[in-house]
Amino acid sequence: MTATIQIGATQRSSKDLIRTAVSGWLGTAMEYMDFQLYSLAAAIIFPKIFFPNFDPAVGLLVAFITYGVGFLARPVGAWFFGRMGDRVGRKKVLVITIMMMGVSTMLIGFLPGYAQIGLAAPILLVVLRLAQGFGAGAELSGASVMLAEYAPPKKRGLIASFVCLGTNSGTLLASGLWVLLTLLPEEALMSWGWRLPFIASIGITLYALWMRRNLKESPVFEATREQEIADAAAAAASAANSTAAVGQSAAQPAAPS
Repeated sequence: MTATIQIGATQRSSKDLIRTAVSGWLGTAMEYMDFQLYSLAAAIIFPKIFFPNFDPAVGLLVAFITYGVGFLARPVGAWFFGRMGDRVGRKKVLVITIMMMGVSTMLIGFLPGYAQIGLAAPILLVVLRLAQGFGAGAELSGASVMLAEYAPPKKRGLIASFVCLGTNSGTLLASGLWVLLTLLPEEALMSWGWRLPFIASIGITLYALWMRRNLKESPVFEATREQEIADAAAAAASAANSTAAVGQSAAQPAAPS
């Protein structure tokens, strides 16, 4: 028999809890891998590919400014998706955020450089970086909330912290990939090698997306939504009864004086 996790009046199997934990870990790993890939590319590649008209030192500074753009978008994404998660559910939000991060990261790998499309190249780079940050804003916090709502009451802090493993996993994976890329000849690295990890990240995205689409919604969110529906139905019934009572009183003939 499958073990069950009791949360209030709801239950989820331990299998669901494990799947949710792995999904949260993957999403956070994806978030930090994206940021680490970008930061290393900003230091090594982007000044020459997207900002070749600048002095090398200025080009490096501008490349890191585009890196910082993602951090500006994060709190906006956290606010937007946080509100959405309270309305439509945690699962839907986590599906959207992983898609935004994954697709924007992959598209950076396909982005032509300044030599091919001119000023449009750095502009598109900034747009994709904004999309990365916007989606990442709700990833770690959203996954932590989802896990906390799945977990047994006495283990919520422990299980919710599982997503933080993704921060180190993603950073180490991105760093390891760049170590391998630096073994390429410089010409190959600058022309196509740097694009490989960005494009390959879509594999992690698709797997995480598949897992999240098969998740069950947070039991706490479902219980809260059911309670809200019940409260709304009770309020509507009370209003209808009050209206009917007023109507009946108005329809009764007045007593003779």
